[in-house]
Amino acid sequence: MKKNKNHIGIDISKLSFDVAIKNENDKYLHFKFSNDSKGFTEFINLLDQNFSICVMEASGPYYLKLATYLFNKKVSVCVINPLVIRRFSQMRMSRTKTDKKDAVIIAEYGKTEKPNLWEPEADYVLEIKQMQAFVEQMNKSRTGFIRQREAFKHNTVEAFVLNESLEKMINLIEPEIALIEDKMIAIIHHHHNQLFKQLQSIPGIGRKTAMLLIVISGGFTKFENARQLSSYVGISPRIFESGTSVKGKSRICKMGMSRIRAMLYVCSWSAKRCNNACKELYDRLIEKGKAKKVALIAVVNKLLKQAFALASKNEFYLENN
Repeated sequence: MKKNKNHIGIDISKLSFDVAIKNENDKYLHFKFSNDSKGFTEFINLLDQNFSICVMEASGPYYLKLATYLFNKKVSVCVINPLVIRRFSQMRMSRTKTDKKDAVIIAEYGKTEKPNLWEPEADYVLEIKQMQAFVEQMNKSRTGFIRQREAFKHNTVEAFVLNESLEKMINLIEPEIALIEDKMIAIIHHHHNQLFKQLQSIPGIGRKTAMLLIVISGGFTKFENARQLSSYVGISPRIFESGTSVKGKSRICKMGMSRIRAMLYVCSWSAKRCNNACKELYDRLIEKGKAKKVALIAVVNKLLKQAFALASKNEFYLENN
């Protein structure tokens, strides 16, 4: 008789991970391991590697080492958005919140939904993501220094030494940001030169946005359609509606990649002027009385559709797209 694969739930934190494994009596057994190489070895010794599918949440940076370790050991791995698990738990009316319970919920999700298997991202993608995270941190520091400098201007006592130090810090950070961004662009040029140019042919999309779209979409291979990409970014509208309850206000789903979402929103300002399809959409929504922000969000979705279409067809932008 063919043996079914066992979906194993893993709830990961910074220092440890909890595991839920179903035994022959259909009962879950609980195990706890340290989130390091010692814990990984102890865990894999428990597994029937050919008949195990390890399911875990994408818990910040904490899941990646374990997921990669299991993948390299030929163990099937599924990595799930935490929001998806949360919604699955809510559907099952699960109100208790413990590591043991979370691991069981994750295992049950894997068994019920049978999600796609996970594969590690290419090294160059991870490198760009690390660079982008560092750039974002430097931008935050730069903004903080600028605000502090402005605050000193309103003080009754002149802070010459502090102002001079702040100017030095700002002048040091800005070229470093530019240097790292140029390196990120060079990496994308090397791996996705044609696609990078195609995306920039869309009126409103610049090189930084094109680069990040390629990175988060895996060169537009991770998603089957533009709607999936939009949902992943967090642009897709979400309406709270359940049974006979009062309908909630439509809003953008905040789960997603905040940096690319912010960049796309800025792109929409330009696109509503220079991209004919986006301009027509924006003007039509404004004429219907929609708020400007709602119209701009629609423009962002339009840009994502255009980007996905060009990537799928391997084409450059034409004004009738």
